[in-house]
Amino acid sequence: MVETVAHTVRVRLDIAYDGAAFHGWAIQPGLRTVQGVLEEALAMILRRPVHLTVAGRTDAGVHARGQVAHLDVPADVWAALPGRSDRRPAEALQARLFGVLGRESSGPRGTSDVVVTRVSEVPGTFDARFSALARRYSYRIETRDFDPVRRGDTLWLPVELDVEGMREAAKSLLGLHDFLSYCKPREGATTIRTLQRLDVEEEGATVIIRAQADAFCHSMVRSLVGALLRVGERRRPVTWPAQRLAEHSRTGESVVAPPHPLTLDAVIYPPAADFAARAEQARARRDCEC
Repeated sequence: MVETVAHTVRVRLDIAYDGAAFHGWAIQPGLRTVQGVLEEALAMILRRPVHLTVAGRTDAGVHARGQVAHLDVPADVWAALPGRSDRRPAEALQARLFGVLGRESSGPRGTSDVVVTRVSEVPGTFDARFSALARRYSYRIETRDFDPVRRGDTLWLPVELDVEGMREAAKSLLGLHDFLSYCKPREGATTIRTLQRLDVEEEGATVIIRAQADAFCHSMVRSLVGALLRVGERRRPVTWPAQRLAEHSRTGESVVAPPHPLTLDAVIYPPAADFAARAEQARARRDCEC
């Protein structure tokens, strides 16, 4: 039974998009953003203003195949979505979004640069942002025979990287830390995060950096990648990323890698029974003896 609050149904959207076509997730006046495009499409279909709560705002140029957002829809509007069809409301909304977004897209006719891959009813305790346990990103780097077909999501570095050095440096960044040296802090927001995973993998000539944390600060993943690339290019020693972390400062050397090779792959949630408890825990300001 789906929970309703004030006669509304909470709806989860799973979303994928090509970040090259957008100025990031968040609405900005006069600019095309993922949030803006989706909220306009939803408002057209539901015939009322819509506000999306997202798992994590992505920067301009960053892609997603596993983004998540939620909204509340009046129960009567939700029930009316299928019209005379035998579809469930979630199926009807997904189909209508596909059509509207395809017409709006900046890509080739019949395609869309943003797709809602799944629509589902969720308990009212679900919060796309605060109920999340972790976000998982990947960053692609090509070091030899560059594939031009992947130019939109791959960084080309025609040099041999010290992958083992990068792996060693990555280990020193794991755990609960104040990542101020690797973030562009927002006023009033903490920069304390738990970095759960930072792997450097090789697939032929492609190096893929995979990062997972309970949450990421603004530009944190790209700053972590930038530091590892300094080690990989042998411009800095293996110990340098950890030294930067310990400085707790944005005034030192900071390297932010380009956005286009970065993709939000997944957002991880607990079982539905734990949505509310996780949201309460995530809203609490974190501290650590860093």
